[in-house]
Amino acid sequence: MWGRRQRGPGSCVLGAEELRARRREREAALRKARRQEQLVSKRLLREDITAEEGAQDGAGIEPAPLLENEVLELLRSVQKGSEDRKTSLGRLCWALRNKETQQKFVRLDGSIRTLIGLLTGSLADMQMQAGRCLHELSHSSDPAVAEACLPVTSYLLTYLSGRSIEFTELCLYTLGNLVVESEAVRKQLLPQGIIPVLVSCIQSPHEAVLEGLGYVLSQLLQAKEAPTEIIPLVLASALPQHMLRLVCSGLKAGIGAAVEFAWCLHYIICSQMPNTTLLSLGALPALTSVLLNLASEHPPDAAEGLELLVCPVLRCLSNLLAEDTGCEEQVQDERLLVAIFLILQSFLQQHPFIAQECLWLLNNLTAHEPFFCSALLSLDLLPALLQLLPCSQMATVLVLTVVCNIAAKGPAFCQQLHQQPALPLLLPILTLPNPEAVGQCLELLHLLFLHCPEAAADFISQGGHRALEQHQSTPELQERAQALLDMVGQPLDSPPSPRPPSYPPPVL
Repeated sequence: MWGRRQRGPGSCVLGAEELRARRREREAALRKARRQEQLVSKRLLREDITAEEGAQDGAGIEPAPLLENEVLELLRSVQKGSEDRKTSLGRLCWALRNKETQQKFVRLDGSIRTLIGLLTGSLADMQMQAGRCLHELSHSSDPAVAEACLPVTSYLLTYLSGRSIEFTELCLYTLGNLVVESEAVRKQLLPQGIIPVLVSCIQSPHEAVLEGLGYVLSQLLQAKEAPTEIIPLVLASALPQHMLRLVCSGLKAGIGAAVEFAWCLHYIICSQMPNTTLLSLGALPALTSVLLNLASEHPPDAAEGLELLVCPVLRCLSNLLAEDTGCEEQVQDERLLVAIFLILQSFLQQHPFIAQECLWLLNNLTAHEPFFCSALLSLDLLPALLQLLPCSQMATVLVLTVVCNIAAKGPAFCQQLHQQPALPLLLPILTLPNPEAVGQCLELLHLLFLHCPEAAADFISQGGHRALEQHQSTPELQERAQALLDMVGQPLDSPPSPRPPSYPPPVL
């Protein structure tokens, strides 16, 4: 594709079209890989379990496995209904932290029915302990344990409308854990009405309940069948508008719930389903406003864990803008660019992963919209962008991609890039052992040479042709290097020419 090209406007225009096609294909592949990243996990609520309840001290300690007869004895002592039932239930809860004990327990006849009986009883302390036993079972990595808990799901849903915040939270995290492990659980919950129940629950004023609900929803949205069976139900409900509301109020109401629902929005946006519902609800301007507010929270004044909210908000914006909907006009605000660089300044040192997320958003903002390309140059943000080149291999590629987006807008933009100290920074990149970064650098040089002959002349005068020669042994890079030298009339191994090309650059 990067074959030697004859001089002349026609062939150079063809090269630019090929260049755009290559970039679109590579960005689509990168974006697809990035969208597949998921955060499936399980969570335990053990902070309040004491030595008296569990017969041991330390929430992180796992007990030794019990023998089958010991598990049976524990179950019988729980079933007897004696005064020691609460103590026995506490011992059972502690024992169920062990995987082998969990498997032995669910194989016993009547074990889950016994816990359901206590869960639905009138004694609040027994109800809570039975819930904790089920919670321990829900954390098992064995699908058979999760499926043994299938009879429990309808009761857990019922108690989501209860008055006890602590018990509601426990039921939510138990449901969320079961959803992770078992497709059978997920298929049962949908006809049981989990979506309407979550719609009701999301209107709770209690942050702990909202955070637990966000956890359940995030696990549902990451299921393999989510795009066809779960996300359509979510989008048809009132959940999206409430999720946006909670993300937008996160800095005031509670960052934990905002983080959960921001990831929920991310999973919906990345599901390959049309995002018309979210866009019609004003997701783009709303999330842009969230990012502007996040940028105004400077450490050490920033709330703890703020970077956990920054990441999914950046991803939501990036992926909404990646769709060919023409929605970029909804966020044509120079403050968005300033916010991105303020976030980089605030969080990059302690949280390097933020760089890649910010660069993805910058890439998608500048890919098709000249407004942001022009704003980035007029606000003099290019030097700050180029400082991110050494952050990581992916950061190098993304920075070069953003600059390519600017250069692809035509001669006026390339002239401004040439006036910035960009060329001296490109020469070292050509020596990197990173073919992807070198390839992106070659594409940037191609655009600069195409639209700005002065850049080509300066590159050659700085010995740039020598940097290209080293890629003769790398077939895919050697072809492109030769194509660049053809553009300025410099065959490989020839001395640099002090004069710029004699032919005018084509106008695209």
